[in-house]
Amino acid sequence: MSPILVRPVREQLEHDRIIRLLQAKLRRKYDVGANPGSEQNAGVGSSGAAIYPDLVLHSLERGRRLEAVVEVETGESVNHLEALAEWAHFAKLRGAFHLYVPAQMVDVARRLCEDNQVTVHEFWSYHTFGDEIRFTLVHRSREPVHAPRASVKTAARPTTREAASKRIPAPQRPRRPVKGAPRKAGSKKTVAKRKRN
Repeated sequence: MSPILVRPVREQLEHDRIIRLLQAKLRRKYDVGANPGSEQNAGVGSSGAAIYPDLVLHSLERGRRLEAVVEVETGESVNHLEALAEWAHFAKLRGAFHLYVPAQMVDVARRLCEDNQVTVHEFWSYHTFGDEIRFTLVHRSREPVHAPRASVKTAARPTTREAASKRIPAPQRPRRPVKGAPRKAGSKKTVAKRKRN
């Protein structure tokens, strides 16, 4: 559970509203599980040690691979305790970690991530404009989230065209001389005979 046990009511309402907005927005690309407020609808990990980020994004494919987890923070919850208790754990999951913070807290959140060595794959800010909430992408990591298991094998094995164009002939074994055939002038035995004479 978050170290910010009780948010001010107004912030909690804004927090849950943002979760619902993101859930609707991301539903086109992912199977989205939401955990607004104290709800625990979609967890990550085994049931005993499951953690509950604000949004859990799974692929729409059959395997339902974990693609990302999303954490939405308010002004009160961007702090050192939150970074250690939640962000650090979310960043270690197999999926990407997306962090949403109020626009005025971007610098504080960045510093907390650096101090606690938290890798954020997508860093977003948001601000309220009237009744509207606007999101701005602050940073997107270029590093791949998942290191493919077969990456070494794939890289080592060229395609058929590449293999044909770069085919190296196998090293040939030296041929044994045929019995009774005249020796070459520069062979070792011929040179040794000349030295004796």
